Parts: sequence; structure tokens; C-alpha cells
Amino acid sequence: MKRFVLAITGASGVCYAQRLFDCLKPNAELHVIVSERGTELLNLELGLKVSYFSGDHVTVHKNSRINTSIASGSFSVDAMIIVPASMGTIGRIASGISETLIERVADVTLKEKRKLILVPRETPLSTIHLKNLLTLDQAGSLVMPASPGFYQGQESMDDLVDFMVARIMDQIGMAQNLMPPYKS
Repeated sequence: MKRFVLAITGASGVCYAQRLFDCLKPNAELHVIVSERGTELLNLELGLKVSYFSGDHVTVHKNSRINTSIASGSFSVDAMIIVPASMGTIGRIASGISETLIERVADVTLKEKRKLILVPRETPLSTIHLKNLLTLDQAGSLVMPASPGFYQGQESMDDLVDFMVARIMDQIGMAQNLMPPYKS
């Protein structure tokens, strides 16, 4: 069973995190961290509480508790996905600041050369945002802006969310049937 860290920060777009969680939950061990602002957005955008993220093989960690198993390089994970990734979180990770569990696990993921996927949902991007994203790309993370494609005939908001979640699942090596491969 693959092991993933799913982090939810204070950027709009928590629907991506919810759908990814639902797709991964049956077949993976999940460690979920939700920032304070992420908690607010879960309620604002979806009417959910952090308790939504529960189930077999699921552990929810407090973002304020840095001294936990997943903050250690000896805790091996297949990938960490931050979705949505706020520009504040991205900036702190790019600067090597680890004041929260999300930031610390991202730092450890990079230093251990493991897969770190960042899904920012922000527009427009400032020069500072772009520099931070470039820094993280150069450090080995994968930046996947929440920019769904329209070439598969998406007809609803759920289809657009599924497009992004399918792309994330492809990147972490998890089978998905949300979106077939592109055919011309």
C-alpha cells in the first residue's frame, strides 16, 4: 500500500483536496494535515469539517504539532501533495522556513529527494510567486497549477475537478478512471 501526505492550505480550491482524498482513501495510507486557513476554507467552500478526513489507513495530524513521526526523514512516504497550496506556504517552503508541520514535512520531502507536488490556485502570479515556484521546481518539486484542461469535453465543475485530480494521481503512480488518456 502506498503512503501519501495530503496537505490542505489556505488557498481556494479545497474541492481538489476532497476529491483526491476520496480517490486515494480506498487504496493508500494517508496522512492528512490541514492548516488553520485550510480548515476555514473547507467549511466556507464545501461545508466540511476536518473530521471529514477519516477512515481506515487515515491519520489526521495537527499542523501546529511539528514533533510527529511524519516530520522525520526516517518516515518514508511515496509523495506529499499540497492541494491547494497557498502562495504563503509556497514562499515559506521555498525559503526553508519550517514553522508548521506542513512546511516541515515539505522540507523533509525535498531533502530526502521524495516527490513533492504543489497545486497552487492563484492568479495572477507576482514575480515573487514565480521566483518561489521556480526555486521549488529547481529543488525537485513538481508544480501543477490548478488549471484544468477543456479538451476532454468536460461538462461540469466536477469534471474540471476530476481533470486535475486525475493528473495528480497519474503523477503519484495511482491508477485512476476519472479521465482517459488524451486521444486526438
